[in-house]
Amino acid sequence: MNFLRNRLVVVCLGLLATLLLYLLLPSIRQGSMEPSLKAQRFAVLATSPPGHSAINVSIRTGQLPGDPPLFFREALPVDGAGRQIIPRLQVVLLHGQAFTSKTWEELGTMAILANNGYQALAVDLPGYGQSPDSEALKSEQNRVDLLSKLMESLGIKAGVLVSPSMSGHYSIPFLMKNGAQLKGFVPVAPVGTRSYSPQEYQTVQTPTLIVFGALDTNLGAQSHKNLMQLPHHSVLKLEGARHACYMDKPREFHQGLVEFLSKLK
Repeated sequence: MNFLRNRLVVVCLGLLATLLLYLLLPSIRQGSMEPSLKAQRFAVLATSPPGHSAINVSIRTGQLPGDPPLFFREALPVDGAGRQIIPRLQVVLLHGQAFTSKTWEELGTMAILANNGYQALAVDLPGYGQSPDSEALKSEQNRVDLLSKLMESLGIKAGVLVSPSMSGHYSIPFLMKNGAQLKGFVPVAPVGTRSYSPQEYQTVQTPTLIVFGALDTNLGAQSHKNLMQLPHHSVLKLEGARHACYMDKPREFHQGLVEFLSKLK
């Protein structure tokens, strides 16, 4: 009798465990996957439009076809009620060697731009994040062509390019050859600035915000010196910040970026 009773208890417990697993499985599986659409709230009152507080911003993800296909994140501008509006400008965010497009989402940059009326587009460069590498991008012209196709695919006719560190391999040649396609340029201690002469810099008419950290005495100081030859530039020097100065001083970086964008016509 006791044997049958114990057997029945074991069977009931097994059925109960199966039922619980069935009910919990969808939430467990959902939590293990990164959603393609999410909303986050960022406390960035100092860089939100006057009279508006920070609001929820949806970060969408997608992939552009091509060789290689490029993964990107997008934040669309919204008004104070969270309704989508026509963007003032489109801002393309590249990244450094140790980072990806995810960095701009986690730092709050994409949400801040959207809160201020700009469309933010952060891209995983080839070989980083969720974008596969490509042997075809070893030439400078191919990297320029990649950025041109990227902007064409995203419908960007006169955008602003934000380019930290390693991404200068793409952005600096693009600026020199296709600078007329940009409304503005924000280099953040980029590589590749030594490859051009003062005369070549003088031909670029793109408004530029030169950003670097005061503690970055290598690439930051070097790029600052070279980019100062651009005829239409302003400088944002972040005190107490290292090479990835936007990570050390995000508030000051965001304030400077939004102020620069607001002056572009």
